[in-house]
Amino acid sequence: MNKNKTIPDLIWQFFCSVKLTIYTLVLLAVTSIFGTVILQQGESHQYLNTYGEGWYNVIRIFNLDDMYHAWWFLALIVILCVNIVVCSIERLSTTWKIIFPKKIQFNADRFRKLKNRQSFTMQTDFLTLAQDCEKLMTKRIGKVIRQQTENAVVMYAEKGRWTRLGVYIVHSSILLLLMGALIGSLYGFKGFLNLDEGQTADAAFIQKQRSTVNLGFSIRCDDFDVKFYDTGTPAEYRSTLTIIEDGKESFTTDIRVNHPLRYKGINIFQSSYGQSRSSQPDTATFSILNKNNNESKDYVLKIGQEIQLPDDMGIFRLDAFEFHYDFMGRDLEQAFVGTLTHKNGKIEKIGLPLRFPSFDRMRKGDTVFTVKEMDQKYYTGLQITKDPGVWYVYAGFILMILGCWITFFMSHQSYLIEITQTRDTESDISISGTTNRGSHGMNLNIHSIANKIKGK
Repeated sequence: MNKNKTIPDLIWQFFCSVKLTIYTLVLLAVTSIFGTVILQQGESHQYLNTYGEGWYNVIRIFNLDDMYHAWWFLALIVILCVNIVVCSIERLSTTWKIIFPKKIQFNADRFRKLKNRQSFTMQTDFLTLAQDCEKLMTKRIGKVIRQQTENAVVMYAEKGRWTRLGVYIVHSSILLLLMGALIGSLYGFKGFLNLDEGQTADAAFIQKQRSTVNLGFSIRCDDFDVKFYDTGTPAEYRSTLTIIEDGKESFTTDIRVNHPLRYKGINIFQSSYGQSRSSQPDTATFSILNKNNNESKDYVLKIGQEIQLPDDMGIFRLDAFEFHYDFMGRDLEQAFVGTLTHKNGKIEKIGLPLRFPSFDRMRKGDTVFTVKEMDQKYYTGLQITKDPGVWYVYAGFILMILGCWITFFMSHQSYLIEITQTRDTESDISISGTTNRGSHGMNLNIHSIANKIKGK
């Protein structure tokens, strides 16, 4: 049979296959697992340490370290988009004829055979009853098509033909979501930028590509502040940033973790921090507590300066500032280091890690040293992202909700009321209806119409 088909026909048949939809969705789901398990856009040594050289080569070949930008992953999304469009077009003509028929026709015999048919007798004038039923159907359902003989009348009405378009709205929403993902992958970026306090930059570094991208404006870090819990865990980072365009300051604002700055389609997130390597603190304020009388005193010391402690408790010298202070094999990061010489000549080394303000209490000495503040500059670590496809994704989610609501909670309903005059003031009535979904709801509607006609 395929021998008589042209190449375009075969291509069309391939893309309108439901099997293609299933296979593509399964492939996207399976490969997304790799994208979740395998670190994305990491450094080469991270993959080598975790997977070894052999598996790292496989990861590089298939771009599994940046899977959502890999050509084959984007190709799967394009195939799914084409598949959805072709399937929708293939079935649209049939659906369109159902929604917009040239002439609405109905088969009364088909309704007479339905199980949900309600029949009863009314002691009411035939013409009056027909008029009341027509008004009720017009109000509750829509336009009524009426066929009448001398002693019988058949009235047909329907609503919700357009709800069959709900599935196409869902298809459109999926296309928007996929388009958003494609646009974000092709034209978006995720970069990083470290700024010292007072420093200005107009480009972010893209780690995977080892390149920079111009932002179109400059960012200046005016100030950075970090607060710690007693355990040494950071409680809050805050960066004060100024946006500069064309050499002029546009505005200044603070950003924190989970409170980014969004400007001209670019998102600036607070992601990390550290002490600036370009400026090492040489002065700090220390609080020295005498545990014998529970009195404390503050001292401002420079690197290399020494002081005589009160109550003849010895001499303290501030020796240095270290970026990585080693304590029993553990890196406690930044710390001041000093020497305490007791009056008996005993020399004691003291380390004061900035992350652990109460660290010196473990020393069990007569004094406790605490770093209160210091003249120190930090750098702020910013994650800078741009995703021009995000609005397509938002629109897709809105359409998805609308389409699902129409598809699952609305339906095409058809009703038939048949009235037959049996005596001058007596008529038999039958009510039935069909729907493309929600048969239980249709039964309830037929009961409601019957009760309304009975006057209940």
